[in-house]
Amino acid sequence: MATIDLVVLGMLKRESLSAYDIQKLVEYRNISKWVKISTPSIYKKVIQLEEKGLITSRTEKDGKMPEKAVYSLTAAGKEEFERLMLEISCKPVNIFLDFNAVIVNLESMAKEQQKECLDNIENNINVLKSYLAENTALKENAPGIPATGMAVLRQQSFLVQAIEEWIGALKKELVSM
Repeated sequence: MATIDLVVLGMLKRESLSAYDIQKLVEYRNISKWVKISTPSIYKKVIQLEEKGLITSRTEKDGKMPEKAVYSLTAAGKEEFERLMLEISCKPVNIFLDFNAVIVNLESMAKEQQKECLDNIENNINVLKSYLAENTALKENAPGIPATGMAVLRQQSFLVQAIEEWIGALKKELVSM
């Protein structure tokens, strides 16, 4: 999975990190909201990347804490990072929204059930909108937040706004049918 490779290699390009530190950064930066990446996949991925010679590990012990493996990028890892950046940036853009499986099947349901499904999606969009607003407010003036991270938050806010408008129009359209 090239996307997770790119996320892990990109973090290690900036600094040496343990798998736990990578996972915490993914959580802090909310990367799993925009890219399909899970905690177990991070731990599996560092092992795979090390086996491929793209990263290397060293064992560190900090005080009474247990030993941990800290990963660094190799020269081959830097090349792979750059290759993936170019490869992924050249791919066609696809937007996968799981709720579209519901949308394409709405006509197979009674009007009241259609409305309930659309209301559920709309409620979830509103939850996401609130989350994005809170996250943006917390991070927009925080030190150390990369401009690219804020750009993704703004991108997600624009998409949510567009989906919110679209679902409102769809609800009106279905009511008139």
